[in-house]
Amino acid sequence: MNYRVPQPVPQVILDDVRGAQKMLSGVSRVTAMEGSRYLSTLTGSPVHLKCENLQRTGSFKLRGAYVRIAGLRPEQRAAGVVAASAGNHAQGVALASSLLGVRSTVFMPVGAPLPKVAATQDYGAEVRMHGQVVDETLAAAQEYADRTGAVFIHPFDHRDIIAGQGTVGLEILEQCPEVRTILVGIGGGGLAAGVAVAIKALRPDVRVIGVQAAGAAAYPPSLKVGHPVSIDNPVTMADGIKVGRPGDIPFKIIGELLDDVRTVSEDALSSALLLCLERAKMVVEPAGCSPVAALLSEPERYGDGPVVAVLSGGNIDPLLLQRILRHGMVAAGRYLSLRLRVTDRPGALAGLLGELSVVDANVLDVSHVRTDPRLGLTEVEVELHLETKGPEHCAQVARALHGAGYQVIG
Repeated sequence: MNYRVPQPVPQVILDDVRGAQKMLSGVSRVTAMEGSRYLSTLTGSPVHLKCENLQRTGSFKLRGAYVRIAGLRPEQRAAGVVAASAGNHAQGVALASSLLGVRSTVFMPVGAPLPKVAATQDYGAEVRMHGQVVDETLAAAQEYADRTGAVFIHPFDHRDIIAGQGTVGLEILEQCPEVRTILVGIGGGGLAAGVAVAIKALRPDVRVIGVQAAGAAAYPPSLKVGHPVSIDNPVTMADGIKVGRPGDIPFKIIGELLDDVRTVSEDALSSALLLCLERAKMVVEPAGCSPVAALLSEPERYGDGPVVAVLSGGNIDPLLLQRILRHGMVAAGRYLSLRLRVTDRPGALAGLLGELSVVDANVLDVSHVRTDPRLGLTEVEVELHLETKGPEHCAQVARALHGAGYQVIG
């Protein structure tokens, strides 16, 4: 099924964004702008965090959804709206519809996190679970729209959606008028396109840079060939920007206005999430901290003036947060896993643990194996999971074990 908008591609201009800002007055929050001393020191320029993770529904999505639904004709409102989403767009559509008195139905994948499903229901939407992947969920929502006459609310490929998201850019200029660079995550492209429209119309000297997860980066190849192309099986923990094909309308805007699109690794995303939690005291989802991941990956690129990183959302399943934090701590050198062979004699394990105590490595888990056929008659294999203080401490632990005569085999 084809979800592309008809040609020619509609334009979005500054007046559209300003109109959206008036419409959103009293509906969306003017979210905080917080400085980050750590990132400022790292880059050599002031770094500010635009905290859309503190927006109503936990992300910027309410802005575009409200503007889109508010612009419907009376007969369209009477027919209701339908959307498909794994989380943030679902909640934005649900709350916007409730505020405007419009009936909403939201299709969500069967595996959608339960907190996001519950929040969407609490905001007033009827939730229907369908499909294992978002493409199947989108198809079901489109079929429902065709069958019932409900208006399909696309998550990013509509000019009203883009205009609503662009109000983030207007707020950035009001809160940080000296800004030189803005970093914003890209999935389908609605937020980046809207921010670029607002910023480039008022401050063409400001760089606007998009950030994608390397495993779901459809924009670089699309920009290279000059039209949206699909990528197969996008894979990333950042489900909020895991989109296989750019939207037609945002792609045109991004191709004309964005200064660059960068990609970041999964390790960088998990490290950024951990940094936001520890240093900024912010709960941010992986997609929302992709701009911070870009700063961590290449801090030298952003030393020419104040930087604003848009934290686009904070809706994260606690179980996923637990896994990502563990991954982030590994990437940051805060966990160390080792396998060693020691002599099978009383006190050998105690001696090993004593060496670790001397270098202040906290033992999280110990596995003691005697039955592996690769082991000698008098050997046992010990697998250790340690909590460490960073890469230098990891190296110190390894040196201490080597100096004590232990052979690390993995």
